[in-house]
Amino acid sequence: MNIKDCLADFQIPQYLHYMDSAATSLMPEPVIASMNEYDRQYRANVGRGMHRLTRFATQRYQDAHDKVSGIIGGEKGTTVFTGNTTEAINMVAAGLDWQQGDRVVTTVMEHHSNLLPWLRLRQKGVEVVIIKPDSEGIFKIEAFDEAVTADTKLVAISHVSNAIGTIQPVREIAAICKERGAYFLVDGAQSVPHFPVDVQDIGCDFLCFSGHKMLGPTGTGVLWMKAEIIYPLMVGGGTVDDVDIEGSAEGYTLTSGYKRYEAGTPNISGAIGLAKAVKYLKNLGMDAIFRHEQKLTEHLLSGLAGINNVNIYGSLDPENRVGVVSFTIDRIHPHEIAYLLDERAAILVRSGDHCCIPLMKYLGLENGTVRASLYLYNTLEEVDLLIETIKEIARMA
Repeated sequence: MNIKDCLADFQIPQYLHYMDSAATSLMPEPVIASMNEYDRQYRANVGRGMHRLTRFATQRYQDAHDKVSGIIGGEKGTTVFTGNTTEAINMVAAGLDWQQGDRVVTTVMEHHSNLLPWLRLRQKGVEVVIIKPDSEGIFKIEAFDEAVTADTKLVAISHVSNAIGTIQPVREIAAICKERGAYFLVDGAQSVPHFPVDVQDIGCDFLCFSGHKMLGPTGTGVLWMKAEIIYPLMVGGGTVDDVDIEGSAEGYTLTSGYKRYEAGTPNISGAIGLAKAVKYLKNLGMDAIFRHEQKLTEHLLSGLAGINNVNIYGSLDPENRVGVVSFTIDRIHPHEIAYLLDERAAILVRSGDHCCIPLMKYLGLENGTVRASLYLYNTLEEVDLLIETIKEIARMA
């Protein structure tokens, strides 16, 4: 399937210019159809019964885990479906056995979802070390080499910044973690949808990402684990092999695999939709998607750089970033810019702090930025429209 041919699968771009995919991507028609098919033709619970519908739904749900594992090279490990990246990260934060004096290393670049769960561990006596990047949002590997000590239990970092789009050196950080005996968690919410990600190649212990940023439905997320070393956040239906209230101290024996971590009835149609989204991305080719986005990003960065009063944040090198481009215009509030882009040209972007308040403070951006985030359904013509409209708005400054 060619990227140009896929545009017909998306309804919204036919009348609006959607550039807010870092918040939530659009869904193609085949994904919507797969979810409707479940609800219309074989809606039943999974892993609960022997009638034909539940057996069929269960098989589709298990297949969904396999397909999602495949796109990240995660066949060796456990792929757990969650509600979103936030839930996945919180499962790790709550599921490890923390002791007073343990150490977590993270960064000022993180989305709140990969920062607040670690900050909350301070209540247990865990030390949280926060590393700061250079002005382009890039870290020197020496900073991690110094911060990751023998008593560091875990390092948590976003593969790609959701605010300024820079790609971080996760392989090098993973090597440091392995040497020091620390677990390594990667927030892949902004990387898995946009370029090839392989957990074996990275060498991480945990990878967390969301379905709704990669053409899938909202309410879907993934926690991939190299080993089942965390305790489940919730227990209940579907998580046990046996319950013996007169037996063990806990009174139950947990099962293994993803079922151990997925208590209760899951988001079945969402999982099926996510699997279809993964298939859709694979058919397009993750390398092809990345090349397409690089072309758009390079064009946008070049265009913005030539406009007076416009400030760009993050790396200007398209090789070291994805199509998440944050900018400001002198003397105009980011919210006003976003509003004008919508009103004048039907261009939809995000404005504000992007759930990255510490980063905005670090960059001295009291009101945040305007963020245009591109994906496979965006075109060069749309980028040109964005550039020309920003030129008009910048003249007001």
